[in-house]
Amino acid sequence: MNIRLYHPDSILENTTSLLNKEHTHYVVNVMRLKRGSTLNFFNKNGEWKSEIIFLDKDRVEVKFLEKIKEVNKLSKVELAICLVKKNPMEIILQKATELGVSKIIPIISDRTEVKELNHDRANKIVVEATEQSNQLVPPEITKVIKLKDFLKTFDRSSQILFADIKSNDNLKTEDLNDINPLCILIGPEGDFSPKERELILENSAVKPFTLSRNILRSDTAVISAISLINFINNFN
Repeated sequence: MNIRLYHPDSILENTTSLLNKEHTHYVVNVMRLKRGSTLNFFNKNGEWKSEIIFLDKDRVEVKFLEKIKEVNKLSKVELAICLVKKNPMEIILQKATELGVSKIIPIISDRTEVKELNHDRANKIVVEATEQSNQLVPPEITKVIKLKDFLKTFDRSSQILFADIKSNDNLKTEDLNDINPLCILIGPEGDFSPKERELILENSAVKPFTLSRNILRSDTAVISAISLINFINNFN
């Protein structure tokens, strides 16, 4: 089994490092590794094969042996998602990470019932999803922002891809060409209010598109939208 752990600090070949408490517990008590066992550590600069050189119940030291993976071109796809309840929000964080978004922007709109995000828990989820999905860089999770303030941050050099349940327009390849970043906007359960839709659609950076003839839950809409854009990008 290839064990991958996120190590945000700098890594240099042939240097050693003590693992933090969480990683120590995982290595000793969950995976039950031994001295001499190998595992990989990664961060935004790449991935390194490593070896456990000291192991005790509350202390693990590893040596970074060699770099085995370089950083590829980072995704230009971002996700702006109106906050939903805990369980679907955690699914959204996990699946958006697995599908390769570079940033997650939590939004408050008129119809969002949830107004806060536990950032410590959210970051833990995206790091674990990054480890599992063989990626190197967990998505950035920004502070919670109101919809009107989010819309002010975009201009014509960027693109907001608005998954609009009232749109009949399919997303086309030319909608994604030479634009960085591409930010998917997903509304709350119950959709945006009429006033909010007007505010969104009058923004010059917004491109509305349809995902389905059916009304989708937020977590389903996120998976569908990112998968659609990844599919188009792969054939672009």
